[in-house]
Amino acid sequence: MSRTVTRTAAALLALGALAYTAWVLEVLVHTGLDPVRTYVSELAAADQPLGGLFRATDFAAGLLVLAGALTGLAGAWRARGSGVPGHEGRDPWAVGGWTALAVFGAATAADSRLPLSCAPTVDPVCAARETAGLVPATHAAHAVSSSLAMTGALAALVALTVAARRHDRRLPLARTGPALVALEFAATAWTLAAVAAFEAGKGLWALGAGQRLQVLLVAVWLAVLAYSLARSPAGDGQRERR
Repeated sequence: MSRTVTRTAAALLALGALAYTAWVLEVLVHTGLDPVRTYVSELAAADQPLGGLFRATDFAAGLLVLAGALTGLAGAWRARGSGVPGHEGRDPWAVGGWTALAVFGAATAADSRLPLSCAPTVDPVCAARETAGLVPATHAAHAVSSSLAMTGALAALVALTVAARRHDRRLPLARTGPALVALEFAATAWTLAAVAAFEAGKGLWALGAGQRLQVLLVAVWLAVLAYSLARSPAGDGQRERR
């Protein structure tokens, strides 16, 4: 990538990571939702007092990451740049990773436009209506967009971390990426198990804590990716020096 492209992608991704962690504001303001037990997306539910704020930050996060990913993908698609800082030649891992990250950004933005109507983990009536299929169609659509977003995030974490390790192990992403990927998969497994337990009526299994760890790790990884891009010595037409 050219220096201009890497700096642009880095700035967009850093801002996206920041917006994606807006839910931490719940430690400063009263939301009425228990962060250990509730879905992160319930903060943005239509019936929540601060729902509009969290929907707006999710929308901004999605658009910023999407823009950063498309910028990275443009650089990766050029014959002279792999999309990995400081490396020549198109790399399928980088192309696939940037594409997956774009899917994550687009799905996150869509997710914010498809909010839950109520908070099922704290509202028994909402949970009963959801089970009976009496909630708006946005509940089902939200589940699809959330699943697509996390699938894109997981694919991007793996692919871009592999690309970084293949081409420059000095990069922060190459050094810390594998640990972040492992932690992310563990947090995802925790979240999925907790969701299954909740839907089966067997409790919440600290669902909120697991999901908050899951989204926090994605944001940390985005920040590391942005930092790696910002530190890249690559420029237009420059080859990596080893």
